Amino acid sequence: MPRTPRLREWPVPAPRALVVLLHGGREHSHGRPHRGRLTYLRMLPFAKELHRAGRRHGLLVWLLRYRFRGWNAPDLDPVQDARWALDQARRQHPGVPVVLVGHSMGGRAALRVAGDDAVRGVAALAPWLPAGEPVEQLAGTTVLIAHGDRERWTDPGLSYRYAVHARQITERVCRFDVHGDNHAMLRRAAEWTALVRRFVFGVLGIGPWDSELARAFALPAPDGLRVPLAGVRA
Repeated sequence: MPRTPRLREWPVPAPRALVVLLHGGREHSHGRPHRGRLTYLRMLPFAKELHRAGRRHGLLVWLLRYRFRGWNAPDLDPVQDARWALDQARRQHPGVPVVLVGHSMGGRAALRVAGDDAVRGVAALAPWLPAGEPVEQLAGTTVLIAHGDRERWTDPGLSYRYAVHARQITERVCRFDVHGDNHAMLRRAAEWTALVRRFVFGVLGIGPWDSELARAFALPAPDGLRVPLAGVRA
């Protein structure tokens, strides 16, 4: 029987916007992701915080679980699964704007599908972005990239170069350096979570843009692409 992706939902009565969370994975694997893996579990705090803060605004939250753990080029399985999730969003909630939040491989997949008409913004956290990743699909999309400076799994230098190229396609790109943290995003977990919430709310117009993010978007490269992330923000 063919495998299908899975969606875990944090529902609201009348959704006015949707966040889809995409977890990390591996370069090559046809193993089945399960809910006990750290890559999946790491996205739960983001989902719960977005639901807590956003439910009164009609923010629906989905966490996608892929069919396979791997990127699996040339099939690009998580990209296919992300497109499947966007198709589900269109069927179930037509016209609802979407923000994608992806970690590691999930960040790469989220950026790959940013050209979908429903997508308003993408937050890529510690993204895996090999040289040569396309950026043309980002036109008209607001993009946040954040990377720890103690990273050993994905390359912050490559995410910076990606951001530079992305700025040639859309001006709405910012990138943060998260000093003192690594790929797991645990040492400054509260700051990562707050950053994502503030970005999602800004993209969706749930209140005005946060001042730190607004400043990062306004700064020219390289300053706007190497912004040190501040402490916990309410």
